Amino acid sequence: MKKNDLSKALALLRQGDWEAAHRIVQRDEESPLACWAHGIVHLMEGDVSNARYWYRAAQREFPAQPSIEAEIGALLAALKV
Repeated sequence: MKKNDLSKALALLRQGDWEAAHRIVQRDEESPLACWAHGIVHLMEGDVSNARYWYRAAQREFPAQPSIEAEIGALLAALKV
């Protein structure tokens, strides 16, 4: 997934539009960063079991106390590296 597409999906997540973000991130099931974003989408949706699946696909530990804002911030920071 292009970095620009992922940035757009994260901007949509910050606005609370997880459905539009989902349409973007579901196009890439290979990239760990896209999978992480996909997990965040499902956290916002309230589908924790699906979020856990995408965190595993992203090779990330599922947070004990999930904070959507913290996860979005961490993913944004990872994109800037």
